[in-house]
Formats: sequence, structure tokens, C-alpha cells
Amino acid sequence: MATYRFGKHPPKIDYRTLRFKTYLTPQLAAPPPAYDVLTTRVYQNLGVSDPTKLFPMDGNDTLGDCTIAAVAHAVTTYRGLVKNQHIASKQAVVKLYLHLTGGLDTGLNVLDVLNYWRQTKAFGDNILAYISIDPKNHTHVEQAINLFGGVYVGFQVQQNCVQEFDARKPWTPGPLTSDGHAVFAIGYDQNAVTVLTWGTRSRELGPGGMSALTKRMQSYRRKRSVPNIRRASILSSFRPTLPTWRTD
Repeated sequence: MATYRFGKHPPKIDYRTLRFKTYLTPQLAAPPPAYDVLTTRVYQNLGVSDPTKLFPMDGNDTLGDCTIAAVAHAVTTYRGLVKNQHIASKQAVVKLYLHLTGGLDTGLNVLDVLNYWRQTKAFGDNILAYISIDPKNHTHVEQAINLFGGVYVGFQVQQNCVQEFDARKPWTPGPLTSDGHAVFAIGYDQNAVTVLTWGTRSRELGPGGMSALTKRMQSYRRKRSVPNIRRASILSSFRPTLPTWRTD
């Protein structure tokens, strides 16, 4: 039976973080009702449609390196958008994870990972910046995924997370544990948000798609007493604007 690990630390807040809404204008078109960057562009560009080959486990079955695995999956997605296949090796993911933790399997903070990625290349690419998105604004979340190809998500884990994943059921709101997890979201519709995690592509955040996701974030805020749950958009070094989002 497969095993899975968590490793995202509680959120770290930095008031200097840029905000997505600051840069939007009324002229920006509404996002489509459904979108998936893999099926829309990446699979066709790379000639590969098996997510288990493009987005492997990356050691997240034995180590709490989900924050770094999500970065590797983001790089693969972004490279796929420009028809360049790049899949980080498990060894490279684990090496970067242990480098940032100081050699211990302690997990990482999402903000620290993004700041490192902004200053230093990870898996051949670095980001120019990242921005936060209000998770209660579903339109902004969908626009970020649609415009930039993905969202880097950090969230608190509900009690039945692993059981629902094994049963291929959507992650649904429930009692929260002390664990945190990081994934890379690449699509959405009215029923679910599609994420990359634990070696596959899963429709995991539902039912109710964004509404269910927002309820979970609000529950997390109440538990942790943090003022905002944030998503980070990133700008890629190989394309002018390629953000992800984080719900930390």
C-alpha cells in the first residue's frame, strides 16, 4: 500500500507580499467556466498524456518534501507550455529539499520556498516574483490558473485526506489535523479543482470546487488565527508572466 507524507509548515506572513488584485484592470476578461492547462496545452505540446510520467512522487512517499515536489511540478508544467519537456529527478528534488532544511526531514514553509526560488534557480528555472490572491475571490483564483498556468497551493490537511486520495474521491471539508500539504493546481471547473500531488493528477478539491476550497481556508484561518490565506503567483524566467498561486 502506498504511503504519503506531509511537510508544509504553518503560514508565514510578510506584509510586503504583492497582491494579485492590485494589478488587475476592469478590461481583464472573465475566466472560462472550466480550464485545465494539461489537457488544453501541455499534453499536446509534449506528446505525453500520462501524469504519472510527467509528475512523479518525487520522494513525497517517504519525506515531507511536498513544497519542493510542487515546485518541480510547476517547472514541468511551465516548460510544457513552451514545448520543452523537463522532469526533475527524485534525487534533485530530495537534494534541494534537504539543502533547504539543513539535512533534516523537517518540512518547509511555503514563503521561504518561494523566496528561495525567486533568488536561486530550482530545477533550471527561477521566478521573478510571486503575488498573493484572496482565496475568497473565486474569479481571481480562476483567472490566475487560466492566465498563468497554475497555482501553488499550501493548505491544512483534513482528517480523511489520505483515505479520500486512496479512494480517488475529492478532498472535502472536515476536521483539520496539525499537518500541512503543498500541491500544484492546474485546472478547475464548477465541481472541483485539479491538482498535482503524490505522483498523479487528481481532481481533489471538491465537491463544489472553489466554494468547498474557500470553506476549508476559512476554517484554517480560524484555527490558526492568521489574517489571510495567501496564494502566490510567480513570474517565470523563461516566459514574461507565469504565476502560481498559494493558499498558505
